[in-house]
Amino acid sequence: QVQFVESGGGLVQPGGSLRLSCATSGIDFRRIDMAWYRQGPGKQRERVATISSGGSTNYADSVKGRFTISKDYAKSTVYLQMNSLKPEDTAVYYCNLDPLRGIPWGQGTQVTVSP
Repeated sequence: QVQFVESGGGLVQPGGSLRLSCATSGIDFRRIDMAWYRQGPGKQRERVATISSGGSTNYADSVKGRFTISKDYAKSTVYLQMNSLKPEDTAVYYCNLDPLRGIPWGQGTQVTVSP
């Protein structure tokens, strides 16, 4: 059974940093592309960062230069390092496949950026 477990969120001041983790199970981590998504209050879920099976990365314009996606093959875990956080980054963050293939979402991790 495929499962994603996100962690690492919290409350941080503008300009601060957080590192999110996504532990995966039930998939061949080395053969699929993964992404971080987020859903802010009253907004649709959006993709913010992707990492291919080979390690290539892409970012939404809104986070480019501030967020870094990476993965640890041995731990089957995907990370999202978030720096220079802004209030508009407030959202529940999720990981999933890229593109989406109907795998259920995890519980997500809440990130709140506020003074």
